[in-house]
Amino acid sequence: KDEDYERRRTQRERLLNANREAARFYHETLFTPAGEASLAYLRRRGLNDNVIRKFGLGASPDSWSALSDRLLEKGWKLEELVQAGLTVRKKNDDGKERYFDMFRNRAMFPIINTHGNVIAFGGRTLEKREPKYLNTSDTPVFNKRQGVYAANLLRQQRHLERVILVEGYMDVVSLTQFGVEGVCATLGTALTNEQARLLHRFAPQVYLGYDGDSAGQHAIL
Repeated sequence: KDEDYERRRTQRERLLNANREAARFYHETLFTPAGEASLAYLRRRGLNDNVIRKFGLGASPDSWSALSDRLLEKGWKLEELVQAGLTVRKKNDDGKERYFDMFRNRAMFPIINTHGNVIAFGGRTLEKREPKYLNTSDTPVFNKRQGVYAANLLRQQRHLERVILVEGYMDVVSLTQFGVEGVCATLGTALTNEQARLLHRFAPQVYLGYDGDSAGQHAIL
């Protein structure tokens, strides 16, 4: 039905816009006192401001609902923020509903698709807590089996002879800073057929540059 299609398309656009607004919020926060710890972490890992801006890296503040409150203020509905994976909604024991930001006190890595849309986020904790990396779960605009991190940059880098597939966000950002082209990472999954097909569109060869530990070597096999 056309109406169904229109409704889904409108929903999709609203979720993508919410993600874009969230990415802007996280990036702005990085250069404020609330983002100090994230910025210190990124600098400690050797990243310069140029590459931080290129990847739109950011910081989620150590606050329960700073992002959710901002997006609600700008006209998104709580239901949409939950669907986008930006907000978690829970019922208290007394039956009252409360909500909080999915990402808190983390260095933020927006995941951008080949069309330049922010579709999801990865967040690295700044404390000693698990999970070290928290990723957006599948949503109406994101399926982790289908994309790779930095797909937007692969599309911009024409006539690549090879793509280098690495394990993590930070590997991609660091190698890019040092001038290595065609680097991307899978999104917390083992390499899927869909990702392999996507990479094949960009280059005839794919090099696997996973970590040297046994888990990384096992993943290569």
